[in-house]
Amino acid sequence: MSTLHETAKRQETCVLVGVITQEQTKEQLAEYLDELAFLAETADTHCMKVFTQSLTKPDKRTFLGSGKIEEVKEYVEENEIDMIIFDDELSPSQLRNLENFIPEVKILDRNNLILDIFAARARTAHAKTQVELAQYQYLLPRLTNMWTHLQKQKGGIGMRGPGEKEIETDRRIIRDKISALKKQLEVIDRQKMTQRGNRGAMVRVALVGYTNVGKSTIMNALAKSEVFAENKLFATLDTTVRKVVLQNLPFLLSDTVGFIRKLPHQLVESFKSTLDETKESDILVHVVDISHPQFEDHIRVVEETLADIDATDKPTLMVFNKIDAYKYTPQDEDDLSPPTRENISLEELKNTWMSKLKEGEVIFISAHDKTNFEEFKDTLYELTKRVHQERYPYNHFLY
Repeated sequence: MSTLHETAKRQETCVLVGVITQEQTKEQLAEYLDELAFLAETADTHCMKVFTQSLTKPDKRTFLGSGKIEEVKEYVEENEIDMIIFDDELSPSQLRNLENFIPEVKILDRNNLILDIFAARARTAHAKTQVELAQYQYLLPRLTNMWTHLQKQKGGIGMRGPGEKEIETDRRIIRDKISALKKQLEVIDRQKMTQRGNRGAMVRVALVGYTNVGKSTIMNALAKSEVFAENKLFATLDTTVRKVVLQNLPFLLSDTVGFIRKLPHQLVESFKSTLDETKESDILVHVVDISHPQFEDHIRVVEETLADIDATDKPTLMVFNKIDAYKYTPQDEDDLSPPTRENISLEELKNTWMSKLKEGEVIFISAHDKTNFEEFKDTLYELTKRVHQERYPYNHFLY
């Protein structure tokens, strides 16, 4: 029987690396590294240490300065760390130089880590094809040193997917594979379009939001379904569509992949067809985790992504979820400094957002313990009914 210590040893370990630059402040980097640590946890690796450095811009050769990279190397070798994860994308030359300087340790960047998580979580043929295409597009410019690296490393985080099986593959075969995958996706996309066209004339509502904000939990509660929900990033990759009936009014509800900052452009491109469900919906339900310290930045990321796919001109209900997890520290009466995010109560935040958005466009709930959930359903019903009445002005028997 294996001991707890032996079980723990089998989990890979990592260190995280990021730089403070003119474009990225110390506070922003801290937030990004927190998210990177969550990504690492989602990929089932344990973060041992975080390294940061202030630079005008990342070093062209090794991302970090010579002294700092020496410090990272020393720590990694002394503590037998499995991998180093950089918060920004590494160029092929940076990756090659780092692997030569710190051999026998996997070097990953944020993009590679996210691709690996997607590879581990893809379940359907559609998602697997999209992820595989993104992986090959990421690997192509890194082909020469990546194959050498994969020969030294036997599997594990960052190594899933096409690389393991095709060490001998050259650029021509990779390009042929990319072309074949794109054609395969086109066929799947046409099938998806047909499916969407066959769903009849029901109003379509899409749940959108940053990753891990509770969309799948809301989907399960509304549709009485069993969509996979987990407190990890990218629990949902495939778009799930369910029929929902509120007060005799039926509509289609879709749960889409969560958005995230610095999402690899290869994934954005290959997953655009998945986001078509959002683009073609009639109503958006933008779910926000109000308990997250940077929820306003998450809102911005989602809105920018929606703008990228031309999906902003729709009625939108802003749902601030996880009010049960919201915490704040009241400011001392004699403290005259401006209040920070941590000093603002939930009621104050509610008033702020209620005034920012039009009446009926915002609601505060907890999908976990169903706080204000009936009010949320009533609001969604009214919004759906309005769209239905505009489309079918003579069909009032439903309401």
